[in-house]
Amino acid sequence: MLERRRFLQHSVLGSLGIFLGKQGFSLSNGTKAGAQSKPVVISTWAPNQKANAVAWKILAANGKALDALEKGIHVTEADPTDQSVGYGGLPDRDGRVTVDSCVMDERGNCGAVMCLEHILHPVSVARLVMEKTPHVQLVGEGALKFALSEGFEKVNLLTPEAEKAWKNWLKTSKYDPMITVEHLEERNKNQPKQVPGQQHNHDTIGMLALDMHGNLSGACSTSGMAFKMAGRVGDSPIIGAGLYVDNEVGAATATGVGEEIVRVCGSHTIVEMMRNGLSPEAACKKAVERIVKRNGIEKARNLQAGFIAINKQGEVGAYSVIKGFNYAVHTNNGPATVDAKFLI
Repeated sequence: MLERRRFLQHSVLGSLGIFLGKQGFSLSNGTKAGAQSKPVVISTWAPNQKANAVAWKILAANGKALDALEKGIHVTEADPTDQSVGYGGLPDRDGRVTVDSCVMDERGNCGAVMCLEHILHPVSVARLVMEKTPHVQLVGEGALKFALSEGFEKVNLLTPEAEKAWKNWLKTSKYDPMITVEHLEERNKNQPKQVPGQQHNHDTIGMLALDMHGNLSGACSTSGMAFKMAGRVGDSPIIGAGLYVDNEVGAATATGVGEEIVRVCGSHTIVEMMRNGLSPEAACKKAVERIVKRNGIEKARNLQAGFIAINKQGEVGAYSVIKGFNYAVHTNNGPATVDAKFLI
Protein backbone atom coordinates (compact mmCIF):
# COMPACT_ATOMS: atom_id res chain seq x y z
CA MET A 1 0.00 0.00 0.00
CA LEU A 2 1.32 3.41 -0.92
CA GLU A 3 2.50 5.27 2.16
CA ARG A 4 3.33 8.89 2.74
CA ARG A 5 4.88 11.31 5.14
CA ARG A 6 4.87 10.94 8.90
CA PHE A 7 5.85 13.90 11.04
CA LEU A 8 5.82 14.15 14.82
CA GLN A 9 2.65 15.81 15.99
CA HIS A 10 3.25 19.52 16.65
CA SER A 11 7.02 18.97 16.86
CA VAL A 12 8.51 22.34 16.13
CA LEU A 13 12.27 22.40 15.75
CA GLY A 14 13.32 23.62 19.17
CA SER A 15 16.44 25.41 18.03
CA LEU A 16 14.33 27.68 15.87
CA GLY A 17 12.12 28.72 18.77
CA ILE A 18 8.97 29.41 16.77
CA PHE A 19 5.29 28.68 17.19
CA LEU A 20 2.14 28.89 15.13
CA GLY A 21 -0.51 31.37 16.16
CA LYS A 22 -3.78 32.77 14.89
CA GLN A 23 -2.07 35.41 12.81
CA GLY A 24 0.64 33.17 11.40
CA PHE A 25 3.96 32.34 12.98
CA SER A 26 5.90 34.45 15.46
CA LEU A 27 9.59 34.40 16.18
CA SER A 28 11.12 33.82 19.60
CA ASN A 29 11.49 37.56 20.17
CA GLY A 30 7.74 38.05 19.61
CA THR A 31 8.14 39.84 16.29
CA LYS A 32 5.57 38.87 13.69
CA ALA A 33 6.53 38.24 10.10
CA GLY A 34 4.49 41.24 9.04
CA ALA A 35 4.96 44.07 6.58
CA GLN A 36 7.90 45.41 8.56
CA SER A 37 9.83 42.20 7.89
CA LYS A 38 9.62 41.97 4.10
CA PRO A 39 10.66 39.96 2.22
CA VAL A 40 9.12 36.59 3.09
CA VAL A 41 9.26 33.23 1.31
CA ILE A 42 7.30 30.16 2.38
CA SER A 43 7.17 26.66 0.90
CA THR A 44 5.46 23.35 1.57
CA TRP A 45 7.50 20.75 3.51
CA ALA A 46 10.57 21.17 5.69
CA PRO A 47 13.15 19.80 3.21
CA ASN A 48 12.30 22.66 0.85
CA GLN A 49 14.17 25.04 3.13
CA LYS A 50 17.04 24.57 0.67
CA ALA A 51 14.79 25.93 -2.08
CA ASN A 52 13.83 28.84 0.18
CA ALA A 53 17.51 29.63 0.70
CA VAL A 54 18.04 30.16 -3.02
CA ALA A 55 14.87 32.24 -3.31
CA TRP A 56 15.86 34.31 -0.30
CA LYS A 57 19.13 35.42 -1.89
CA ILE A 58 17.17 36.97 -4.74
CA LEU A 59 14.57 38.54 -2.47
CA ALA A 60 17.21 39.97 -0.14
CA ALA A 61 18.90 41.58 -3.13
CA ASN A 62 15.66 43.46 -3.91
CA GLY A 63 14.65 40.93 -6.54
CA LYS A 64 11.14 40.15 -7.73
CA ALA A 65 9.07 37.49 -6.02
CA LEU A 66 8.48 35.41 -9.15
CA ASP A 67 12.18 35.41 -10.09
CA ALA A 68 13.00 34.16 -6.61
CA LEU A 69 10.39 31.42 -6.68
CA GLU A 70 11.43 30.14 -10.08
CA LYS A 71 15.07 29.74 -9.01
CA GLY A 72 14.07 28.24 -5.69
CA ILE A 73 11.87 25.60 -7.27
CA HIS A 74 14.70 24.71 -9.65
CA VAL A 75 16.52 23.28 -6.63
CA THR A 76 13.77 20.77 -5.88
CA GLU A 77 13.04 19.96 -9.52
CA ALA A 78 16.69 18.94 -10.03
CA ASP A 79 17.01 16.93 -6.80
CA PRO A 80 17.01 13.18 -7.60
CA THR A 81 16.34 12.30 -3.96
CA ASP A 82 12.96 14.04 -4.05
CA GLN A 83 10.68 11.43 -5.58
CA SER A 84 7.64 13.68 -5.83
CA VAL A 85 9.00 16.54 -7.96
CA GLY A 86 10.88 16.64 -11.26
CA TYR A 87 14.04 14.60 -11.81
CA GLY A 88 13.77 11.44 -9.76
CA GLY A 89 10.01 11.70 -9.52
CA LEU A 90 8.14 8.41 -9.40
CA PRO A 91 6.49 7.51 -12.72
CA ASP A 92 2.92 6.71 -13.68
CA ARG A 93 1.83 3.09 -13.91
CA ASP A 94 3.30 2.90 -17.42
CA GLY A 95 6.75 3.93 -16.19
CA ARG A 96 6.63 7.48 -17.59
CA VAL A 97 7.55 10.50 -15.47
CA THR A 98 5.16 13.37 -16.20
CA VAL A 99 5.44 16.72 -14.48
CA ASP A 100 3.03 19.57 -13.79
CA SER A 101 3.71 23.17 -12.82
CA CYS A 102 2.18 26.62 -12.66
CA VAL A 103 3.08 30.19 -11.77
CA MET A 104 1.08 33.32 -10.94
CA ASP A 105 2.43 36.83 -10.53
CA GLU A 106 1.39 40.03 -8.79
CA ARG A 107 -0.62 41.22 -11.80
CA GLY A 108 -2.77 38.12 -11.94
CA ASN A 109 -0.90 36.71 -14.93
CA CYS A 110 -0.55 32.95 -14.85
CA GLY A 111 0.78 30.01 -16.83
CA ALA A 112 0.78 26.24 -16.45
CA VAL A 113 2.01 23.01 -18.01
CA MET A 114 0.45 19.63 -17.42
CA CYS A 115 1.48 16.05 -18.20
CA LEU A 116 4.81 17.30 -19.55
CA GLU A 117 7.62 14.79 -20.17
CA HIS A 118 11.40 15.06 -20.57
CA ILE A 119 11.81 18.61 -19.20
CA LEU A 120 13.89 19.22 -16.09
CA HIS A 121 12.38 22.57 -15.08
CA PRO A 122 8.66 22.68 -15.83
CA VAL A 123 8.24 25.78 -13.65
CA SER A 124 10.25 27.76 -16.19
CA VAL A 125 8.14 26.42 -19.05
CA ALA A 126 5.00 27.45 -17.14
CA ARG A 127 6.42 30.95 -16.79
CA LEU A 128 7.07 31.15 -20.53
CA VAL A 129 3.52 30.00 -21.23
CA MET A 130 2.44 33.00 -19.17
CA GLU A 131 4.86 35.45 -20.77
CA LYS A 132 5.02 34.33 -24.39
CA THR A 133 1.67 32.80 -25.29
CA PRO A 134 -1.95 33.99 -25.21
CA HIS A 135 -2.84 30.90 -23.18
CA VAL A 136 -2.80 29.84 -19.55
CA GLN A 137 -2.30 26.08 -19.93
CA LEU A 138 -0.40 23.80 -22.30
CA VAL A 139 -0.66 20.03 -21.99
CA GLY A 140 1.27 16.93 -23.01
CA GLU A 141 2.84 16.91 -26.47
CA GLY A 142 1.88 20.54 -27.03
CA ALA A 143 3.64 21.60 -23.85
CA LEU A 144 6.73 19.61 -24.84
CA LYS A 145 6.77 21.08 -28.35
CA PHE A 146 6.58 24.58 -26.87
CA ALA A 147 9.36 23.87 -24.37
CA LEU A 148 11.67 22.56 -27.09
CA SER A 149 10.91 25.60 -29.26
CA GLU A 150 12.06 27.79 -26.36
CA GLY A 151 15.42 26.04 -26.10
CA PHE A 152 14.75 23.45 -23.41
CA GLU A 153 16.49 20.12 -23.90
CA LYS A 154 15.04 16.67 -23.46
CA VAL A 155 16.31 14.79 -20.40
CA ASN A 156 15.49 11.41 -18.89
CA LEU A 157 13.64 12.18 -15.65
CA LEU A 158 13.39 8.51 -14.62
CA THR A 159 16.27 7.70 -12.28
CA PRO A 160 17.39 4.11 -11.62
CA GLU A 161 15.98 4.35 -8.09
CA ALA A 162 12.57 5.49 -9.32
CA GLU A 163 12.52 2.83 -12.02
CA LYS A 164 13.32 0.16 -9.43
CA ALA A 165 10.50 1.38 -7.19
CA TRP A 166 8.09 1.25 -10.15
CA LYS A 167 9.11 -2.30 -11.09
CA ASN A 168 8.64 -3.42 -7.51
CA TRP A 169 5.21 -1.77 -7.45
CA LEU A 170 4.24 -3.68 -10.61
CA LYS A 171 4.48 -6.94 -8.67
CA THR A 172 1.21 -6.10 -6.92
CA SER A 173 0.04 -2.96 -8.76
CA LYS A 174 -1.90 -2.04 -5.64
CA TYR A 175 -2.96 1.57 -5.87
CA ASP A 176 -4.70 3.64 -3.23
CA PRO A 177 -4.11 7.36 -3.70
CA MET A 178 -6.00 8.19 -0.53
CA ILE A 179 -3.38 6.67 1.79
CA THR A 180 -1.16 9.49 2.92
CA VAL A 181 1.51 8.39 5.39
CA GLU A 182 5.17 8.06 4.40
CA HIS A 183 8.56 7.55 6.06
CA LEU A 184 9.09 11.10 7.10
CA GLU A 185 11.69 10.92 9.82
CA GLU A 186 14.33 10.28 7.16
CA ARG A 187 12.89 12.87 4.80
CA ASN A 188 12.82 15.50 7.50
CA LYS A 189 16.53 14.93 8.09
CA ASN A 190 17.16 15.64 4.41
CA GLN A 191 17.99 11.95 3.98
CA PRO A 192 15.07 10.85 1.80
CA LYS A 193 15.92 7.16 1.56
CA GLN A 194 13.14 5.29 -0.15
CA VAL A 195 12.14 1.68 0.13
CA PRO A 196 11.64 0.35 -3.42
CA GLY A 197 8.09 -0.74 -3.99
CA GLN A 198 6.57 0.89 -0.93
CA GLN A 199 3.93 3.55 -1.41
CA HIS A 200 5.68 6.83 -1.94
CA ASN A 201 4.54 10.38 -1.68
CA HIS A 202 2.47 12.31 -4.13
CA ASP A 203 3.52 15.72 -2.99
CA THR A 204 4.31 19.11 -4.39
CA ILE A 205 6.62 22.00 -3.82
CA GLY A 206 4.39 25.02 -3.52
CA MET A 207 6.13 28.34 -2.87
CA LEU A 208 4.84 31.83 -2.11
CA ALA A 209 6.81 35.04 -1.72
CA LEU A 210 6.34 38.67 -0.74
CA ASP A 211 9.17 40.80 -2.09
CA MET A 212 10.66 44.10 -0.97
CA HIS A 213 8.33 45.93 -3.36
CA GLY A 214 5.33 44.53 -1.52
CA ASN A 215 4.35 42.25 -4.39
CA LEU A 216 3.20 38.65 -4.10
CA SER A 217 3.76 35.71 -6.45
CA GLY A 218 3.41 31.95 -6.28
CA ALA A 219 4.61 28.80 -8.04
CA CYS A 220 4.10 25.01 -7.86
CA SER A 221 5.87 21.98 -9.30
CA THR A 222 5.21 18.24 -8.97
CA SER A 223 5.53 14.88 -10.64
CA GLY A 224 2.17 13.92 -9.19
CA MET A 225 0.94 10.77 -7.56
CA ALA A 226 3.27 7.81 -7.73
CA PHE A 227 2.04 5.16 -10.18
CA LYS A 228 -0.96 7.28 -11.20
CA MET A 229 -3.08 6.51 -14.23
CA ALA A 230 -1.49 7.78 -17.42
CA GLY A 231 -2.69 11.31 -18.11
CA ARG A 232 -3.73 12.03 -14.53
CA VAL A 233 -3.33 15.67 -13.46
CA GLY A 234 -3.88 16.85 -9.91
CA ASP A 235 -4.35 20.27 -8.38
CA SER A 236 -0.79 21.57 -8.64
CA PRO A 237 -0.94 23.16 -12.12
CA ILE A 238 -4.54 24.32 -11.79
CA ILE A 239 -4.91 28.01 -10.98
CA GLY A 240 -7.39 28.40 -8.14
CA ALA A 241 -6.87 24.87 -6.87
CA GLY A 242 -3.17 24.29 -6.26
CA LEU A 243 -2.22 27.98 -6.42
CA TYR A 244 -3.82 31.40 -6.34
CA VAL A 245 -2.45 34.91 -5.92
CA ASP A 246 -4.28 38.20 -5.45
CA ASN A 247 -1.80 41.00 -4.88
CA GLU A 248 -4.38 43.05 -2.98
CA VAL A 249 -5.06 40.27 -0.49
CA GLY A 250 -2.65 37.35 -0.35
CA ALA A 251 -1.67 34.02 -1.86
CA ALA A 252 -2.12 30.32 -1.12
CA THR A 253 -0.85 26.98 -2.36
CA ALA A 254 -1.50 23.34 -1.58
CA THR A 255 -0.10 19.83 -1.32
CA GLY A 256 -1.62 16.39 -0.85
CA VAL A 257 -4.42 14.50 -2.58
CA GLY A 258 -4.98 16.82 -5.52
CA GLU A 259 -8.45 15.58 -6.39
CA GLU A 260 -9.72 16.73 -2.99
CA ILE A 261 -8.06 20.12 -3.34
CA VAL A 262 -9.57 20.64 -6.81
CA ARG A 263 -13.05 19.81 -5.52
CA VAL A 264 -13.01 22.74 -3.09
CA CYS A 265 -10.96 25.14 -5.26
CA GLY A 266 -8.69 25.20 -2.24
CA SER A 267 -6.21 28.01 -2.88
CA HIS A 268 -8.81 30.42 -4.28
CA THR A 269 -11.07 29.66 -1.35
CA ILE A 270 -8.28 30.58 1.07
CA VAL A 271 -7.51 33.87 -0.65
CA GLU A 272 -11.20 34.81 -0.59
CA MET A 273 -11.36 33.96 3.11
CA MET A 274 -8.41 36.28 3.71
CA ARG A 275 -10.20 38.95 1.68
CA ASN A 276 -13.03 38.65 4.17
CA GLY A 277 -10.69 39.28 7.07
CA LEU A 278 -9.44 35.87 8.16
CA SER A 279 -5.80 35.31 9.03
CA PRO A 280 -3.77 32.99 6.76
CA GLU A 281 -4.03 30.13 9.26
CA ALA A 282 -7.75 30.57 9.81
CA ALA A 283 -8.35 30.75 6.07
CA CYS A 284 -6.39 27.54 5.50
CA LYS A 285 -8.43 25.86 8.22
CA LYS A 286 -11.67 26.78 6.43
CA ALA A 287 -10.49 25.05 3.25
CA VAL A 288 -9.51 21.97 5.26
CA GLU A 289 -12.92 21.93 6.94
CA ARG A 290 -14.61 21.87 3.54
CA ILE A 291 -12.58 18.83 2.51
CA VAL A 292 -13.42 17.00 5.71
CA LYS A 293 -17.11 17.91 5.50
CA ARG A 294 -17.32 16.65 1.93
CA ASN A 295 -15.66 13.33 2.73
CA GLY A 296 -16.80 12.72 6.28
CA ILE A 297 -14.37 12.27 9.15
CA GLU A 298 -13.78 8.54 8.73
CA LYS A 299 -12.81 8.81 5.07
CA ALA A 300 -10.84 11.99 5.72
CA ARG A 301 -8.68 10.15 8.26
CA ASN A 302 -7.05 8.36 5.33
CA LEU A 303 -6.25 11.34 3.15
CA GLN A 304 -4.02 14.35 3.46
CA ALA A 305 -4.32 17.83 2.10
CA GLY A 306 -2.30 20.74 3.42
CA PHE A 307 -2.35 24.45 2.65
CA ILE A 308 0.01 27.36 3.24
CA ALA A 309 -0.89 31.00 2.83
CA ILE A 310 0.55 34.49 3.12
CA ASN A 311 -1.29 37.78 3.27
CA LYS A 312 -0.34 41.23 2.03
CA GLN A 313 1.13 42.09 5.43
CA GLY A 314 3.55 39.19 5.24
CA GLU A 315 1.79 37.06 7.86
CA VAL A 316 1.83 33.35 7.09
CA GLY A 317 -0.14 30.32 8.18
CA ALA A 318 -1.00 26.73 7.35
CA TYR A 319 -3.42 23.91 8.13
CA SER A 320 -3.85 20.26 7.13
CA VAL A 321 -6.46 17.53 7.28
CA ILE A 322 -4.38 15.13 9.40
CA LYS A 323 -1.16 15.52 11.34
CA GLY A 324 2.14 15.34 9.52
CA PHE A 325 2.26 18.46 7.36
CA ASN A 326 4.84 21.17 7.88
CA TYR A 327 6.31 24.09 5.99
CA ALA A 328 9.51 26.08 5.64
CA VAL A 329 9.68 29.86 5.90
CA HIS A 330 12.48 32.43 5.56
CA THR A 331 12.32 36.05 6.74
CA ASN A 332 14.81 38.66 7.88
CA ASN A 333 14.97 36.66 11.12
CA GLY A 334 16.32 33.67 9.21
CA PRO A 335 14.97 30.26 8.21
CA ALA A 336 12.44 28.33 10.24
CA THR A 337 10.35 25.19 9.97
CA VAL A 338 6.85 24.92 11.42
CA ASP A 339 4.56 21.93 11.96
CA ALA A 340 1.11 22.91 10.77
CA LYS A 341 -1.98 22.52 12.89
CA PHE A 342 -4.41 19.85 11.70
CA LEU A 343 -8.11 19.14 11.93
CA ILE A 344 -8.22 15.39 12.63
